[in-house]
Amino acid sequence: MIKAQKLTKIYGKGELETVVLKDLDLEINDGEFVAIIGPSGAGKSTLLYQLSLLDNPTRGEVYLEGHKTSMLSETVKTALRLSKLGYVFQDYALLPELNALENVMLPMYVAGMKGADAHAKAKKALERVNLLDKLVNKPSQLSGGQQQRVAIARAIAHEPKILFADEPTANLDSASAEPVMEAFIQLHKSGQTIIMVTHEEEYASKAQRIIALKDGVIVSDTARHRG
Repeated sequence: MIKAQKLTKIYGKGELETVVLKDLDLEINDGEFVAIIGPSGAGKSTLLYQLSLLDNPTRGEVYLEGHKTSMLSETVKTALRLSKLGYVFQDYALLPELNALENVMLPMYVAGMKGADAHAKAKKALERVNLLDKLVNKPSQLSGGQQQRVAIARAIAHEPKILFADEPTANLDSASAEPVMEAFIQLHKSGQTIIMVTHEEEYASKAQRIIALKDGVIVSDTARHRG
């Protein structure tokens, strides 16, 4: 599904140069739920941004479904982000004046999907995260956990090949985080490929595979078997 080869990311130059990722090799298969963990500054989010085409590596390659992404134009990368990739961040980024259904519909509508199709897909996505009873609620009428599940619904409504999540529970207490993690588990069970960055081992343990980073290199890559 996605592969990184000799992936290197450097910020700054000369004395200010910081090597965040160092010749990193990684392969993630279709249908896997992968958690990326590590201490602050390990390169977790930087790796996620390279894999998800939100940033370009300094050196090395990212392959998406066998295609070398460095050979793609920014226009094509943007199209891939809109059609094949989904994103969830710790900041829910919901528009306050729109209700849950409208927030989920908006990216599809902007991408040119017909209103009726966007409405149907948005409703289905909200059902998948167990929020059918909150369709007309605005963000201010939702808890933090519910807002994050709306953000997940928005990310999966267009049925992406890969769902990327960067610290999706960072702003949530444990009671709010549990339904969010349950949404990821159910999505994975339905076949969704998920790559999630988290600093919380409790939530990383929900994943099928845990990759630990330290100082920009992979120090462990462990497959887990969940019941």
